[in-house]
Amino acid sequence: MEDGDALAAGLARAVPGAVSVAGIADLEGLELSAAGRIDALVAVARARCWLEAVQIAMLAGLQEHPLTCIPGHPDVLGDFLETQEQVACALRISPDTARGRLVEAQQLTARFPAALGLLAQGQVQIMHLKALLEHTAALDDETATQVEALVLPKLPTQTVGAARKAISRAVIKADPAGAEQRHTRAREDRRTTLRAHPEGMAWYGALLTAGDAALVDAAVTAHAHTLDADGRTLPQRCADALVELVSGTATSSTTATIVVTVPFDTLIGTADHPADLHGHGPITAAQARTLATRPGSIWRRLLTHPTTGQVLKTDPTTYRPTTEVTRHVIARDPHCRFPGCTRPSRRCDLDHVVPFNHTKPHSGGLTTPDNLIPLCRRHHLTKHRAGWHTRYNHHTGNVTWTAPTGHTYTDQPVPAT
Repeated sequence: MEDGDALAAGLARAVPGAVSVAGIADLEGLELSAAGRIDALVAVARARCWLEAVQIAMLAGLQEHPLTCIPGHPDVLGDFLETQEQVACALRISPDTARGRLVEAQQLTARFPAALGLLAQGQVQIMHLKALLEHTAALDDETATQVEALVLPKLPTQTVGAARKAISRAVIKADPAGAEQRHTRAREDRRTTLRAHPEGMAWYGALLTAGDAALVDAAVTAHAHTLDADGRTLPQRCADALVELVSGTATSSTTATIVVTVPFDTLIGTADHPADLHGHGPITAAQARTLATRPGSIWRRLLTHPTTGQVLKTDPTTYRPTTEVTRHVIARDPHCRFPGCTRPSRRCDLDHVVPFNHTKPHSGGLTTPDNLIPLCRRHHLTKHRAGWHTRYNHHTGNVTWTAPTGHTYTDQPVPAT
């Protein structure tokens, strides 16, 4: 077992390539511990990323130098179609999918060589690169390169979901005017939808601006909490609350609250930095100012670190029914701090990183922002029942989790702006 574990651990750390792929094959038949199986899984995932990069290079080469349709008779369109059809047949995919992969490979090679290099090293996944392509599709090459430079340093440590938010924020930073124009155009497409569903059910939805969607969700959730459970789950009550609110049959009034974190210079209109809508992610400066100036809006001052963007201090003069500490932690951490979890912090427990000492409260485990992180109920129970351990670095905002196998995983904070 020790030899197998040592091989797996080495492969998990090695730069992926032909040698590591051969090493993975050598693992077959070896006995591995729990830690060894996780290392082997990492090694396979990194090797797969390397193979993805190799395939992208091959596809980009075919896009740049297409297969010849009719020897001796150059035909740009015909050669491209011939290449597309042969790729489709070879990979057993549709011609449309083949065309998409050829174009995607060319764009990645031309626009994002550095990110593609990280894929070849097994440091990011192909979905990270697809997110880059998707969010920069409307940008020119120069601006897209700026976005890549902004997100590249943290990309290897981010989940795909976190990377998408970081890329969206970088797009607004790199092209604030363009982001406002694209939002204005997209806003014109707002609509509701009604779609039949089996068993006498139907889906009802709406495409709204992020701010309006957050407001609707907050209103529905707030009203759902006023309803008697009567055996209903919260999702069921939310569905019923939507019907009551829209049909005008709601018998109680509720206050919907959404949270937008916006730099002060953006708020007053002297800058156009992106803001953050809790539960959604980055929004443009104009969107943030619109939400901030809505009737009934309450402004609360937050002090953030100039480099990391992390919340440092909440304003003690803005006391609400909740405590300043709770407001601070929720403002600092918009979602559960288990790696990859996106459950909103307002629906999480606040967990003591260093356990609270119920016998001698002053001897350790204080209830302060530096010792509290939001954890959804699932990951709160995971920590206390499954043997995971956490460590919070209040300087960087990183939360490091140590699994029962000994592996460590770091969840990085979301900058406030």
